[in-house]
Amino acid sequence: MTTTPEIDTAARRSFTEALAVYLKPRVLIVLVLGFSSGLPLALSGTTLLVWMREVGVDLGTIGLFALVGTPYTIKFLWAPVVDALDVPVLSRLLGRRRGWLMLSQILLMAAILILAASNPKFSALIVVAGAALLVALASATQDIVIDAFRVESLDTDEQAAGMAAYVAAYRVGMLVSTAGALYIVSGFEVMGSSKDAAWSFGYAVMAAMVGIGMVATLFAKEPARSQAAAVEKASHAGESPIKRVFGAAYAAFAEFLSRDAAIAVLVFVILYKLCDAFAGTMTAPFVIDLGFTRTDYANIVKGLGLAATLLGGFAGGLVARTLPLATALWIGAALQMASNFVFVWQAYIGLNHWALAASITVESFTGAIGTVIFVAYLSSLCQSPLHTATQYALLTALAAFGRTYLSASAGYLAESVGWPIFFTISAAVGLPSVVLLWWLQARGHFAALDKPRGPVAMSN
Repeated sequence: MTTTPEIDTAARRSFTEALAVYLKPRVLIVLVLGFSSGLPLALSGTTLLVWMREVGVDLGTIGLFALVGTPYTIKFLWAPVVDALDVPVLSRLLGRRRGWLMLSQILLMAAILILAASNPKFSALIVVAGAALLVALASATQDIVIDAFRVESLDTDEQAAGMAAYVAAYRVGMLVSTAGALYIVSGFEVMGSSKDAAWSFGYAVMAAMVGIGMVATLFAKEPARSQAAAVEKASHAGESPIKRVFGAAYAAFAEFLSRDAAIAVLVFVILYKLCDAFAGTMTAPFVIDLGFTRTDYANIVKGLGLAATLLGGFAGGLVARTLPLATALWIGAALQMASNFVFVWQAYIGLNHWALAASITVESFTGAIGTVIFVAYLSSLCQSPLHTATQYALLTALAAFGRTYLSASAGYLAESVGWPIFFTISAAVGLPSVVLLWWLQARGHFAALDKPRGPVAMSN
């Protein structure tokens, strides 16, 4: 079958345009903010736990520090504050979203410095926990603002590319605050610092890296939709802050629930990534059960898996950029379900490193495609600039509900039926979301979201 030169030229132009979106200034700003978002997570988590264990804190206490991450799961509770109120001085100088973004970054830098000074060897553990909680609170607040900023800054056809760039930089930020932080601590020790001082200096360096996000905030432009919302908010300036916050929360719920098929949409949000999460929950025990070592898991699942995830994220951005939203969601759903059968194959192959590398590559690559497409869909649902932060935080909380709670029974199921049948069932778990996808598409739900919403950002 031959193609005409005109078709070839059009295909090349379409592909070039899809790649060019990653170089747009507002997408690059989102990329840098992704690094800023990924940086603090491990500083109150994994990296802190390594520090605590090195100074002799018992394992039971270390386990309890997982509770420090609670702000990330309940951040929707104070998202209405971000939507309803302005930051004194900063919002006037930088704008509604950038003012909040700068405040959260200032608080984050200060919280990391407090944690740097709260050495678990010398400080009471309640002090260390309090400092870590401050880091998590500031980080979760920054996430709320960055999500709202990203949704409002990018055009509809840029959302997936923006999210792909964000996820890639987020992973880099996490790598810097885990492996990078440990290398920095070791470097200070080599230069003659004591172990205690090296850890504090290492955390201070991490605090300084928050400045990268601050620079991006200063160079960014306030989203045009946020500016329009600020004008509308001015009409409520006489109301008390508490009334405005509760009013914003109520309005965010009411606006969303007034839409056509709102409940079905919320159920779809819960179910779309469930088959992926259901299988992913049991990946680690599956790999160990087959006889692979901890080193194999780190190198193949985490190392190779990360590379495949980054590539899959950018591929998902290209798919969502070039295809209608419903088509992209169908592709994501099909890939997520099909990739679970790779683990069925792996279960029969057994202890084979090349097979595991292939399985993890396929699963991570396809899962990332589905994630980026799904997040582009969530972003398209947040159409009101008055409620972006609240609605997006709520939607991501619902998606986390499916991942956290509905997949909690996966271990019992795997133990009962064995790995091949378990992964077959995990693929079938995706069928309810496919039915809802078909039903929502028939109602024209996705076609309405594909319609241009007009300019949503300052031109660059």
